[in-house]
Amino acid sequence: MNGKNNIAIGFLTMGFFMLYGFLLIYLRDFAPNAKEWAESYSIGKHFETRLAHVHGNLFAFLNILIGYLLIQFRNKLKHIKAISGLALAGLLMPIGILLEVYLGLPPIFVLIGAMSMTASVIWLGVSFLKTNKIVDL
Repeated sequence: MNGKNNIAIGFLTMGFFMLYGFLLIYLRDFAPNAKEWAESYSIGKHFETRLAHVHGNLFAFLNILIGYLLIQFRNKLKHIKAISGLALAGLLMPIGILLEVYLGLPPIFVLIGAMSMTASVIWLGVSFLKTNKIVDL
């Protein structure tokens, strides 16, 4: 976990949640119960699934960005594996939302994922602050 996995898994996760967006469009506009689904736009499962879709793509993008930065600055940053692992664990948040909606699981994965992604972003930011020289000119 040095950044490469973040980029690869980030793109795969983004692709999954983009496809999931097509499912949401189908459920809203074309499914047999589309009217009921659309009427519950801001409540219940519909709202939760939209949260998963948005956060899935956001966290996928963050993994791509974090992975790229970890690779580009691997000689200047410390704790690359830990930051990478936390960012990947952050993907548990949107996946956890789907597990709640479809399988009725408790929100523990959502909380673990949210805390992991937050920790990775803050840790990377602090790491950059502690770096004296980013670019060699």
